[in-house]
Amino acid sequence: MNLRVWAPHAQSVKVLLGAEPQPMVEDSGGWWRLARDLPGGTRYRFILDDSEPLADPRSPSQPDGVFGPSAAIDHSAFAWHDAGWQSPPLDSAIIYELHIGTFSAGGTFDSAIPYLDHLVALGVTHVEIMPVNEFAGTRGWGYDGVLVWAPHHGYGGPDGMKRFIDACHARGLAVLLDVVYNHFGPEGSVVHRYGPYTTDQYRTPWGAAINLDQAGSDEVRRFFCDNALMWLRDYHCDGLRIDAIHAFHDHTALPFLEQLATETGGRAIAESNLNDPRVVRRPEEGGFGFPAQWNDDFHHAAHVTLTGEQFGYYMDFAPFRDLGRALEHGFVYQGQFSRFRQRSHGRPATLSGRQLVASLQNHDQVGNRADGARLSRLISLQRCRAAAALLLTSPFVPLLFQGEEWGASTPFPYFCDHTDPDLVRAVREGRRQEFAEIADAGEAVPDPQDPETFASARLCWEEATRPDHAATLAWYRQLIALRRAEPELTDDRLDYGMVRYDAQAGWLVVQRGSIRVACNLGETAHTVPLDSTPRVLAQSGTIAVRSGELSLGPDAVVILR
Repeated sequence: MNLRVWAPHAQSVKVLLGAEPQPMVEDSGGWWRLARDLPGGTRYRFILDDSEPLADPRSPSQPDGVFGPSAAIDHSAFAWHDAGWQSPPLDSAIIYELHIGTFSAGGTFDSAIPYLDHLVALGVTHVEIMPVNEFAGTRGWGYDGVLVWAPHHGYGGPDGMKRFIDACHARGLAVLLDVVYNHFGPEGSVVHRYGPYTTDQYRTPWGAAINLDQAGSDEVRRFFCDNALMWLRDYHCDGLRIDAIHAFHDHTALPFLEQLATETGGRAIAESNLNDPRVVRRPEEGGFGFPAQWNDDFHHAAHVTLTGEQFGYYMDFAPFRDLGRALEHGFVYQGQFSRFRQRSHGRPATLSGRQLVASLQNHDQVGNRADGARLSRLISLQRCRAAAALLLTSPFVPLLFQGEEWGASTPFPYFCDHTDPDLVRAVREGRRQEFAEIADAGEAVPDPQDPETFASARLCWEEATRPDHAATLAWYRQLIALRRAEPELTDDRLDYGMVRYDAQAGWLVVQRGSIRVACNLGETAHTVPLDSTPRVLAQSGTIAVRSGELSLGPDAVVILR
């Protein structure tokens, strides 16, 4: 491994190999290099101007965690078995988001592999892994990463990650990796000791902003773009999900996001809450050039319709009406006034469904609840099945959250494993304050630091075999198979569909070409008028099709042609 480090303000840099520091040679632009290569597995630290030894900002491996030494990696030593692999196209994907630490009882890359056959049988095409970069402690969501080049040692490190991705490819599953480039975590970060990676010019909800437009920002941009390319090249990831791009601050003529989207060659999805079509427009049209972005509006509109909750950001959404708007237009907010934000939100957009990733549940929306309650804790499993039909027949790229397919009851609360007592106290207090004023927050906020909070989030795979959950799993499989079999359900034109509803009665009908999806979310049976006697393609719940009308029991859903 060729050892280099960017330390533009250092007068001298040494590398600690064993007990004796060895001097590094200064190159141009603030870079330093070691005159010889390091064999794979070699432990090392850097010493800047005779300070205490520090981990490598670009450390490829941290066998002992963020506070230990870095370790050299020889990527050519791993034996891949995916020669000739071609990723399924992102625009026709069905994405499955999972967290390595809670997806299986073992909580590692290797222990997750036996469950990949379940995903194949389910019918998903892409596995999206929540962040796996090194963070302090052994348990966490991954969004507090501090050494973003190193796969977390507790999950199995670099080789474990490669084995997992190799196993996914062997089963025809593509892999997307969630990466966090908008901040560094609060514990264990050393990058600020090396150079101007962050700036006080701006702030994010998580602390200092990444330096993308101040002095030294060229190398900071290079740090993150190189990191993205490393995951694609050395770990064979098929794409990336870029976390919270709305938290970037950048006033340069060539935005970092455009640079990142261009260099990754259209293999990165953006998470944005701005409802801004420029995220997915081509650079020559004034956009950043991402192929797709997350669409929270669909989630919020569906959640309000399904649960009736309208606190917090849900106050901006009306049941049925805004779900219809989302299905017909993508974004609900395209410049209208937002009561939650107390300003206008979004921008008019003409997009295609394949440019928007939609979900009923994801780590944010479940974890943003005080107790991490899933949708299956808020509504019946039968109503969850009706919701699944609306998602999986939609024009969007659907995303499922681990266990959703059988209506998992396990929560997904926020959890962490910090070592600094002051930070632990601040996180606990912050979570309590965050939900203190929300009347519908539900149960008391679990202690994020308590190991039991983490343990509660582990999937219970045995639950999937219980009758009601097994029926939900079978329904998800049927819906995904139907989506693949019916071209009209993969047509991504937003103006191709039409939505009719009666909010008071509680029914909704979505028409996609010759296919209609009808559901009754009311508490009593309802009759929906039809203009013909169609054929039933799939149903869940009690229905009756007669000439000119359709009878639907409570929470029943049917797909017709």
